[in-house]
Amino acid sequence: MRTSYFVRNPSVVIFLAVLLLFTLGVTALSDGAGNGAISTSFIKTLGKTLCLCLIAVAMDLIWGYTGILSLGHFAFFGLGGYMVGMWLMYERTRDIVITSLANAPIPPTEQEVVDAIGTQIFGVVGSSEFPLVWAFADSLVLQLALVVLVPGLLALVFGWLAFRSRVTGVYLSILTQAMTLALALYLFQNDSGLRGNNGLSGLQNLPGVSAPQSVVSLWFFWASALALGLGYMLASWVVSGKFGSVIRGIRDDEARVRFLGYPVEAFKLFVFVLTAVLAGIAGALYYPQAGIINPAEVAPIASIYLAVWVAIGGRGRLYGAVIGAAFVSLISTWFTGGQVPSVNLLGYRVDWVEWWQVILGLSFVLVTLFAPKGIGGLVDLVTGRLAPNRHGADYGPDQGALMEEEGRK
Repeated sequence: MRTSYFVRNPSVVIFLAVLLLFTLGVTALSDGAGNGAISTSFIKTLGKTLCLCLIAVAMDLIWGYTGILSLGHFAFFGLGGYMVGMWLMYERTRDIVITSLANAPIPPTEQEVVDAIGTQIFGVVGSSEFPLVWAFADSLVLQLALVVLVPGLLALVFGWLAFRSRVTGVYLSILTQAMTLALALYLFQNDSGLRGNNGLSGLQNLPGVSAPQSVVSLWFFWASALALGLGYMLASWVVSGKFGSVIRGIRDDEARVRFLGYPVEAFKLFVFVLTAVLAGIAGALYYPQAGIINPAEVAPIASIYLAVWVAIGGRGRLYGAVIGAAFVSLISTWFTGGQVPSVNLLGYRVDWVEWWQVILGLSFVLVTLFAPKGIGGLVDLVTGRLAPNRHGADYGPDQGALMEEEGRK
């Protein structure tokens, strides 16, 4: 008799229960629906952290389970933010324009309203006309569809070209980084249609909603928690069963999986596109809470940070990716928010805002050398989840390729 998915994956139930309790606890302490113990700004920080956890799950799926070190997933994250940001900025500007023209002697025509919106949005780059990429900016439904379609289509085209050429290893990582750099440089241009270096701003204001920011931030926090829960379940379902065994086999020994007759490129392309879509959804929820998005957000360094988070949390463990992203995000907020006092060390003033990235890089090196399982390895020790007593050598080049264990699933 076949057991249910949740019985076979108790870690998913535990994760969802912890996420639910965390969401309820934060709600009870929030300023918008609770006793106000947690400020609105920190609610936004927690909501953004949940979005970063979602993209970390996507990164772990493509890197930790499939063995593809992508240094370009923040490009998909940023594209998701741009897609929803276009609608938010268009509608917010529309409300401002209509309000300002309400007392005009002659009611404005629809074209005059559109021209005024274009002047407001693109005047900063010396233009007043809507580029083609803004064709659906007035439709929330279409822009939400583009949140999925644009990152997914870019990943499909890039992945198909790269995987069919059998580019692997560090060369593929460099290609993904080059893709991200090319996108960032394009977005920096004023004629890109997305306001160049200025980016999109004022995204924290929901058009037509009069609720205070304390309530709006809580809505986005709930949406981020829901997206993380659903994304985690989807990723866990993908890595379980035969499909999960195949992608882990690709990670450990791609040539042997291809020799067994599996369409390796199709498996890799599916995971690449799926994780790009997850990253786009995470970005669409993140930037309305951040309030602004600009091309610097999709720079290659952001994708490198993402790999560091997953490595610190423990790649090859979905919960490890979540732990790593949450830990680094909250610690980073603490260090860079000016809450940690500077230290005078041997006559040199250590400013943690500047030294935080050095600490993060050093942590990545130390984890790689001395704790390759990351923080997730500590969870394994606490829960007693140890490697099975297997016979023979490791199946693949990565130490700990649990062929015997995984073959039973």
